[in-house]
Amino acid sequence: MNPARRVAFDVLRAVDESDAYANLLLPQELRRARLTPADAALATELTYGTLRRRGTYDAIIEHASGRAVDAIDPPVRDALRLGVHQLLTTRVASHAAVNESVELVRRAGAANAAGFANAVLRRIARDNPGEWLQRVADAARSDDERLGLRYAHPVWVIRAFRRALAAEGRSDELEELLAADNVSPTVTMTALPGLADIPADVARTPYSPIGFRLGGGDPEPVVRAAEGRVRVQDEGSQLAALALSRVRAVRPGERWLDLCAAPGGKTAVLASEALAGGALVEANELSPARAKLVRTSVAGVPLEVPVSEEDGRVRAGRGVYDRILVDAPCTGLGALRRRPEARWRKSPADVPELSDLQRGLLEAAVDALAPGGVVAYVTCSPHLAETAAVVADVRRSRDDLVELDARAVLRSVSRGELDLPDPQDGSGRAQLWPHRHGTDAMSITLLQKR
Repeated sequence: MNPARRVAFDVLRAVDESDAYANLLLPQELRRARLTPADAALATELTYGTLRRRGTYDAIIEHASGRAVDAIDPPVRDALRLGVHQLLTTRVASHAAVNESVELVRRAGAANAAGFANAVLRRIARDNPGEWLQRVADAARSDDERLGLRYAHPVWVIRAFRRALAAEGRSDELEELLAADNVSPTVTMTALPGLADIPADVARTPYSPIGFRLGGGDPEPVVRAAEGRVRVQDEGSQLAALALSRVRAVRPGERWLDLCAAPGGKTAVLASEALAGGALVEANELSPARAKLVRTSVAGVPLEVPVSEEDGRVRAGRGVYDRILVDAPCTGLGALRRRPEARWRKSPADVPELSDLQRGLLEAAVDALAPGGVVAYVTCSPHLAETAAVVADVRRSRDDLVELDARAVLRSVSRGELDLPDPQDGSGRAQLWPHRHGTDAMSITLLQKR
């Protein structure tokens, strides 16, 4: 048994059984298995590739087996998904993909299903990827379902993306966006401003002035050597934090709050910016385990950052902070490149509850602003119900807010020209995109209290 396949299968099982996050679990499993660089790369491709295209592979498995995928025992189903990915998307030899996937079924305690798995995978191996995609597309019930099978996105996500792009007059970019979600992102690093220098021999990020990209390899040794002052962070997250810290000059003594801080990457950027300007920073995170991540993240900044563990809707206070970051819990649809299982884990039913929470957090943050203070409302989702609608609802309910032009702020921060079309609702919101900017799809709104 190739150890890379075993690691990939174990991660797939944990994602399916325990709602584990592959981007957090896979690095741990790779270190535990002590794989060679080549096997680690294979395990990574097998894990993320299988998770990204799960919906398409399930349709193919149903067609080839004549059985609903939900009726297949979970370990067998994950082994089949892994096998289909190897057969249709990689250069792995067909006999190896089939034989080792069947062996995974046996090792998972489902030996009685080994013959079934073998027959299904051999049936799939007889035809090429294009023929299978055409076959399942022909059975689709709508154009959006066909698009979903082609690009491995649920139909509801496709429709949410289309509406978000249409709000910028860019609905013709939909397929480009869906394709970008299926490309593994490059590892982007942050050098905390004033505390770490960007190495001279690396590629700078095109927009963030504090970002760079490694040529390859494991970034963990670089992070350890820098004692937390260099870390992995998406360029969109860097820009979201800088939009708040650089919206105007920092006055010594300002009080800042990161209201929903975990895992703490943006908190660290804010803390380093506050240190340079003489401001104070506090952070809050409801979950004790995630609050621990925030404390670890800011450990490399020589500034005391108190971290509370309260519900942000009651934690903030009234009229005390000059700047507040609300990086609100959301569907995470903007980070599907890095969290491929999220597209299958979330559903439209999650959106109303999240939107209520987001409105509550933003309301609390506005209440906590001092006169003239600024709140940055950020989501790693472009879904309009989580972005524009939340801000519009909060603004309708009060008359003490002025929306700033977040696009102009980002352009003033950016190293290069940012393509940020004006939203058709006339707001100042900025929306970043994987296909257009190479970042997560971060939505950034800046509101100032009168």
